[in-house]
Formats: sequence, structure tokens, C-alpha cells
Amino acid sequence: MNANSNMPKHIAIIMDGNRRWAKNRMLPVKLGHKQGAETLKKIVRHANKIGLGYITVYAFSTENWKRSEEEVNALMSLLENYLEDFSKEADTENIVIRVLGDLTALSESLQEKIRETLERTKNNTGTIFNIALNYGGRNEIVNAVQEISKEIIDGKLKPENINENVISEHLYTKNDPDPDLLIRTSGELRLSGFLPWQSVYSEFIFLEKLWPDFTSEDLDMAIEEFKKRNRKFGAK
Repeated sequence: MNANSNMPKHIAIIMDGNRRWAKNRMLPVKLGHKQGAETLKKIVRHANKIGLGYITVYAFSTENWKRSEEEVNALMSLLENYLEDFSKEADTENIVIRVLGDLTALSESLQEKIRETLERTKNNTGTIFNIALNYGGRNEIVNAVQEISKEIIDGKLKPENINENVISEHLYTKNDPDPDLLIRTSGELRLSGFLPWQSVYSEFIFLEKLWPDFTSEDLDMAIEEFKKRNRKFGAK
């Protein structure tokens, strides 16, 4: 794919459909998540290959804790193994891995694995790969408001100086551009709390395909569709 000025800088993905993929094949749900993780590795490598600046994926939401204990435990184990394996590969391929969300609710072993991953890849210069983990969009905004309020109390910020940039600087995605393109697989037509502030001017593409079946060619086709869009950002 040839890069040009219409190439998105930042793509966000809601990776939906792992459970349905497994159930359609009469497989355990954890195998659907495992296949979804393998798909993610391929997509991130492809994003780096084509020169994408940022890719942010929805791995685990604050609402996902409501799932069965068995599934949550399997997901957390998968995430820990994923970071262990892929961080080494990402490092050799010059990919930066970051993790967005409230990490305090995670196990200490997973938090340690996250710290190791961030340290291992922080000096790379390729695609920045953001994993939204224990992430909730409203929770992110609440945290930003709390931080801003503390700065006002401490005399570091005046209320009249609060603007969109100030709020953006207190989000998990600070310093990252907002996503130009947001893709959701599995046919669902909602954001599910993913990047509500950041996606106000994102272009949306919703695909029927389940996440484990998503391919590099699907990503390329989504980018080509994005290039056809006329982005007005509120202008007539």
C-alpha cells in the first residue's frame, strides 16, 4: 500500500466477535480469545509494515469484569502471555507497546508484565500500539476531571483556563492524535464506551466479520474506504 496524505495516522479497533467465533465452531470461548490474540499480532505487524503511526485496540473494558470468573481469568492469563511473547517480537520489529486504562485493578503479576513491556519497547520508533485494558471511556473522563480539579485546588490551574487541550492532556491518550478511523468487527453498531472523547470526528467502519477472521487485507480495505471519505470536521 502506498502511503499518501490521506493515510490515517491513528486507527482504533473494537475487536468484537471472539466468543461468537468460538461458539460457531462449538469451541471453548477461551479458544476464541486466543485466536483473536493471534489475529491482533498479525494486524499490528501489518500496521507497522505500512507505516501507520498509531493503532489502539479495545482489549478489556471496565464492564468485562461482569463476565464469568472462568472467562475473566482466562482472558487475564492470555493477556499476560500475550505481553510476554509479543513484547519480544514487537521490540525486534521496532513497535512501541503502551497500555491505556486503570491498571490498579489488575493482578500484580500482570502489572509487572505491563511495566516490563513498556520498558522493553519505549525507545522504539515504529508504530505505537496502544492496548486499552480495564478501560472505560466515561471512567477515563471522570479521572481527567479529578486530576484537573486537584490542579485547581493546588493553584496550578485556573478554571477559566480549562479548554479542550487541557482535558485531552489528562486522558490516557495524551500526546497521541485522535483516531482518524475507528473499526468495529462483528456487526455491532456502537462504541461500547471506547474513546468517546477522542472519536468525536473519527470516521467509522462497521464490519460483519468476526475479529478472529479479520485480515491484513480487511485493514487495507478499511484504509482505502477511509481515503474516500470527505472529512469536514463540522465545516459546511
